[in-house]
Amino acid sequence: MPTLEDLADRVDRLLLRHEELRREHALLEQQMAAVSNERDSLRSRLNAARARIDALLDRLPVEPPAPADAAGAAPTGPAP
Repeated sequence: MPTLEDLADRVDRLLLRHEELRREHALLEQQMAAVSNERDSLRSRLNAARARIDALLDRLPVEPPAPADAAGAAPTGPAP
């Protein structure tokens, strides 16, 4: 049967471990908040980039496709 001193040592070790885990948990929460903020920032930048690309695509001229002649896609212009 464990002595009172053995039990007290075990309780002390448990308390130390508990405090270590609390500190580690707090650090992990801070890291998670930082990563979440970075993710949100990157998501915002991605959406802004998509909007800029969409605006550039809207500015591109729309040209109708060139009609192909019956003999194939022979170039038009003066013969050599």
